[in-house]
Amino acid sequence: MSESQNEKLEAVEAAEEAAVAEAQEAAASEAEVQEAAEEAVEAEASEAAEEPAEAVEVQEVSAEEPTAKPTKSKKIKTMQEKDLKKVVSAQKVFKVIAQILLYLFLGSMALVIIFPFYWMIISSLKSVQEYELPIPTLFPQTIVWSNYSEAIKAASLFNLFKNTVIVGVVSTILSLIVTVISAFVFARLEFKGRDTLFAVLLGTMMIPGELFTITNYVTVSKWGWVDTTTGNSINFLQGYGVLIIPFLISIFYIYLLKQNFMQIPNELYLAAKVDGTSDLKYLWKVMIPLALPTLISITILKMMGAWNSYVWPRLVSPQKFHLITNGLRTAFQDANTGVANIPQQMAAVTMVSIPLFLVFIFLRKYIMKGVSRSGIKG
Repeated sequence: MSESQNEKLEAVEAAEEAAVAEAQEAAASEAEVQEAAEEAVEAEASEAAEEPAEAVEVQEVSAEEPTAKPTKSKKIKTMQEKDLKKVVSAQKVFKVIAQILLYLFLGSMALVIIFPFYWMIISSLKSVQEYELPIPTLFPQTIVWSNYSEAIKAASLFNLFKNTVIVGVVSTILSLIVTVISAFVFARLEFKGRDTLFAVLLGTMMIPGELFTITNYVTVSKWGWVDTTTGNSINFLQGYGVLIIPFLISIFYIYLLKQNFMQIPNELYLAAKVDGTSDLKYLWKVMIPLALPTLISITILKMMGAWNSYVWPRLVSPQKFHLITNGLRTAFQDANTGVANIPQQMAAVTMVSIPLFLVFIFLRKYIMKGVSRSGIKG
């Protein structure tokens, strides 16, 4: 083999050895890089694992530090809620106590009002001997129904009822006529001095009724309606007329109805005048129907006033013209001893009170409605 060929073989072998060495070096470097990468990944993983633990510890520490504040706020809220509950419960207790006291007061007042009526009824059913016992009984031992029949006979209740109904009905009708016309005049008609005159009339309401009794008695005596020597009336007109005429005018009723008329729009009156309607027709067709509740109230009050009248009939009328209250006062006294039969008197009072009681029960809403409508400016 020649020397040149040997040199070529040696060069090829050297190149191969160099390539092998380079490959080995490259593999070694790649292994080292891979190992370094794996170490870096492991290091990062360990650091990441250590960081949450530290974060948890930090969070635990940070959570432990502000625990005092939430507990204080919770305590404050709890105390406020407890205080609020105490206040609410105290208010409920106070409300219940107030309601109990209110009903106790109303119940006691109801007993105070009802007891006289109860005593009147049970007294009317007792005998004279039982009524005069030193220790009164709250219920009759023996019910004596005959007291009612005896009372009707002793007091001539039918005659007293007749007189009272005549005086009450006639005086009520005439008083309504005067009241309606007067209220219409002061509410709708225009004339000089109207308000001044009405103010003067209102001023007379401040005068006590007893003074009117004196002046009325002097007036009817001068007119010859009363026998001044005996104090008794002498004929039918003087018997009933003297009980009716002096009390036909009531300033209070005029004021009450006038205030009601003032609530009716004046445009209705002006429109009626344009259509040619007279004042009386407008009053009858428009104002009276609208003021009907007040008129009913006035009627009831006037009838009750006539029913309860005592002083004036006693002063000016003879016994045959006395009203129901006069008969109840004098009819049951013994002429010799002056002692009154109280059970019979209570029986008569019970019979007289029943009509007024029924009127109030069934017509009280009209009384309240009429008075309330007159007090509201519409």
